Amino acid sequence: MAAAGMVGVAAGAALLAGALSAHAGDDVPARIADPAQQVIQTLDYANTRYSRLDQINAENVGKLKVFWTFSTGVLRGHEGSPLVVDGIMYVHTPFPNNVYALDLDHEGRILWKYEPRQDNEVAAIMCCDLVYRGLAYAQGMVFLHQADTTIVALDARTGAVRWRVANGDPKRGESNTATVMPVKDKLIVGIAGAEFGARGHISAYNIKDGTLAWRAYSTGPDAQMLIDPEKTTELGKPVGPDSSLKSWEGEQWKIGGGAPWGWFAYDSKLNLVYYGSANPGTWNPSQRPGDNKWAMTIFARDADTGVARWVYQMTPHDQWDYDGVNEMILTDQMVDGRLRTLLTHFDRNGFAYTLDRATGELLVAEKFDPSVNWAKGIDLDKASPTYGRPILDPKYGTEAEGEDVTYQGICPAALGSKNQQPAAWSPDTGLFYVPTSHMCMDYEPFFVDYAVGQPYVGATLTMYPAPDAKDGHTGSFIAWDNLKGRVAWTIPERFSVWSGALATAGGVVFYGTLEGYLKAVDAKTGKELFRFKTPSGIVGNVMTYEHRGRQYVAVLSGIGGWAGIGLAAGLTDPNAGSGAKDAYAALSSYTALGGQLTVFALPDGR
Repeated sequence: MAAAGMVGVAAGAALLAGALSAHAGDDVPARIADPAQQVIQTLDYANTRYSRLDQINAENVGKLKVFWTFSTGVLRGHEGSPLVVDGIMYVHTPFPNNVYALDLDHEGRILWKYEPRQDNEVAAIMCCDLVYRGLAYAQGMVFLHQADTTIVALDARTGAVRWRVANGDPKRGESNTATVMPVKDKLIVGIAGAEFGARGHISAYNIKDGTLAWRAYSTGPDAQMLIDPEKTTELGKPVGPDSSLKSWEGEQWKIGGGAPWGWFAYDSKLNLVYYGSANPGTWNPSQRPGDNKWAMTIFARDADTGVARWVYQMTPHDQWDYDGVNEMILTDQMVDGRLRTLLTHFDRNGFAYTLDRATGELLVAEKFDPSVNWAKGIDLDKASPTYGRPILDPKYGTEAEGEDVTYQGICPAALGSKNQQPAAWSPDTGLFYVPTSHMCMDYEPFFVDYAVGQPYVGATLTMYPAPDAKDGHTGSFIAWDNLKGRVAWTIPERFSVWSGALATAGGVVFYGTLEGYLKAVDAKTGKELFRFKTPSGIVGNVMTYEHRGRQYVAVLSGIGGWAGIGLAAGLTDPNAGSGAKDAYAALSSYTALGGQLTVFALPDGR
């Protein structure tokens, strides 16, 4: 239900590559401004995943050839992308989280390799494959956040450890799969572990020496959440004192999940960091009455202090495991004749949200997958007592008849209409390019006791294609208009699209498929312009860079992630992988395990 009066054209769009920071020694904004390099996973602080390189364009992209390749030596899900800084490419792997520095002047010669020493038992507490979403660079250091939550600052030239610090405790079910984001003199980091009852938190470490600057929890007392009850707002109103405590029964908030294991964005003018929190613990909603704040929430926090400016809970009292951690994409666009600072978010719950990122005002909330049925829509009537909340369809709730009952036909499945794989936005078209899934599920909640470091899930899932899936296609790649709240064009895919998108000034959008194809399509029409089958399924994020005057496109392939966990981990139990094993069983007919970087270029450089 789009708000009335929204302007349908993304006129006057301004790319937020990040205004230069005033902080001395902070080289990240200047490097972000250089499209030849990539220093953070999201390309820019705004999470647009838009490159201003245009040597490869819609007219010549069909001529791309493989220029060189690199084997990572690891056979699990390869998410994220390499970095390129000053002629060196930094490549990461899934667990055990090895890091390579490759010399681009000498055919990818290995300059150094870092091999962490981690307890193999960490793998047992990682929810949905042993993935890692990549490195970040700042001030001569490459930052690695290991699976065991250890943050390591490596000298970018030598690989020597500058400092390391533990961000959590694997014995308590805390782990990490996410990248980090350097902002001014701080390194912003999250944590995973909601499926083990870990209490989520976001932290800022001082880049210089790794000391903790601030930490904000997702649940609990205001002081621990860094929430000001009178100044922190939701939809324009102060959240009030004990906003989280009042929404949980007893002390359930202490094991309440809400882990921020996804992506971060930053607005330098507002000095705000944006991110989303994950599901509440446990998946069984009957064990945690209330809204369970602030799981499933978009946060806007002051980068210097961590204090929350505003929050918005998308899925109160989550009954479906619809983590809210997907990326927040920041754009400046014309709305009703004036330039607005916007935040667009494609949630696992199947709704695409557009908000004013300065105030948290909700402007648009529409389904981007037509199969979504758990909610009929989002209430956008500001005079309504349920303003901003989903309009639930009770037929698809998961607690009406209690526990040990199978609730059927819920769309989307828990892995979402879109998971963590990041979308892209082009200021040239005003469109968002979104990798999506088209899956539904049956959901059986059951009572589960909490034990430190043990799974705290409380539900069994069965996932399958949505009833309206054409020819069995369970994924699509779509172009989305965030002001009108509607799809501009759609490319059906055989499997869920688990690769991050990349938009470029050449009028091309890149993405990968679970079968292993790298594809390039026309940004305006979606017409396919190029495809190449890499050695394994692609769950990584396509990136581009320029070296010695030539533009390159690179992607990691290596099947895995939640959708590919059955194949990656060799699962045999039909219900393994939180329901994904059988849902994606056909993948084995199209791809096999692997870990490879493939780099493409035009034969003559143009």
